[in-house]
Amino acid sequence: MLGWELPPHNSGGLGVACLNMARALSNQGVSIDFVLPYTAEHPNAKFMRILSATNLDPLFRYGGGAYNSLKISEEIIPTLDQESLVSIREIQNEYCEFVKKYLIKNQPDVVHAHDWLTYEAGMIAKKEFGVPLIAHVHATEFDRAGMQNGNPLIHEIEYEGLMMADRIIAVSETTKRVIHEKYRIPLSKIDVVYNSLDQEYDQKSYHFDAKTYDYVKSLQRKGYTVIATVGRFTIQKGLPNLMRAAARAISKNQKLLFIFAGDGEEKNELIKMSANLGIAKHVLFTGFVRGKHLRDVYSLADIFVMSSVSEPFGLTALEAAHHNDALILTKQSGVSEIIWSAMKYDFWDEDKLADEILAIANNQPLKDSLKKNIKEEYRKISWDQIAQKCLRIYNKTVKHKEIS
Repeated sequence: MLGWELPPHNSGGLGVACLNMARALSNQGVSIDFVLPYTAEHPNAKFMRILSATNLDPLFRYGGGAYNSLKISEEIIPTLDQESLVSIREIQNEYCEFVKKYLIKNQPDVVHAHDWLTYEAGMIAKKEFGVPLIAHVHATEFDRAGMQNGNPLIHEIEYEGLMMADRIIAVSETTKRVIHEKYRIPLSKIDVVYNSLDQEYDQKSYHFDAKTYDYVKSLQRKGYTVIATVGRFTIQKGLPNLMRAAARAISKNQKLLFIFAGDGEEKNELIKMSANLGIAKHVLFTGFVRGKHLRDVYSLADIFVMSSVSEPFGLTALEAAHHNDALILTKQSGVSEIIWSAMKYDFWDEDKLADEILAIANNQPLKDSLKKNIKEEYRKISWDQIAQKCLRIYNKTVKHKEIS
């Protein structure tokens, strides 16, 4: 497997999905060497061999280019000794060289490459060593750019990787359509494999300490409804649309509190928007959160909103459902394909989003019904099922040999 991040050194859902998928495959008897672009300890990944392509620090806060492709050529990332800077492209070149040296001594049955950052190394494995290539698409550059043009270099890498791959795994039907329509890849070459809830959410003990959030809890006791969103503050996430919808909803119901959890290049713009719209006292910004602090946000919320312009899947929605939140999802999210009991809207329809927030906030039976039904839905796809589907794809690709 070729990946770019794993927990606890991740800044988003890519690393979480990779860890859970690899663990489930390992449980099915698959032996995995997982190549990363940095050096760090991964205590939750003892079931596979972790290989480090460089001696870089893990860049968990910013994702090392996994989510922001605007600066891939700038020298922005400090090395372990803090003495020099490198760019994402330099890291990718080192990564490719490492994979090439690895393949001289090792002969894997298949190479499974996650997202554009590792496609070039995957192509080397196929072109130079004849190893079957699976390209896994967690997001395309069109998604990261909010369905706008994005970075032409990344488009080129994605196109070449997808064209050369023996099979492609997409995280949703939505992503499968994007791959087909934007890159002209035949639909017959693409398999949809949804993600599931992070296994850590079931296995790790968690206790919500309400005392830490006395202010918010006191507002809830006074009848306030808490609406939360979690993610990177980027164009992909549609947060300005959510902020405008929040202002519309607050104009009709003053007992609404919005929590924006995350960080990114739109942070200052969003803070300024809340002030200009006159709703600053109704909006809290938590900054970047992870671990218990992230789960606390879900536990505080009555409603979770995913406002993404384009969200290939959306693991945060499953995490929020696990914490008993009512869900409002854009129709442009992959997770909306498997969660039927969420309210849904088109990302640009701010009036409808405001109406849906008000409908849930003003109607306790509706809120209770949404939460109850979502609880019955969000677990219907397990990582074991996902691993079995991946194995079928591997075996179909290798053809001459059963992997497990």
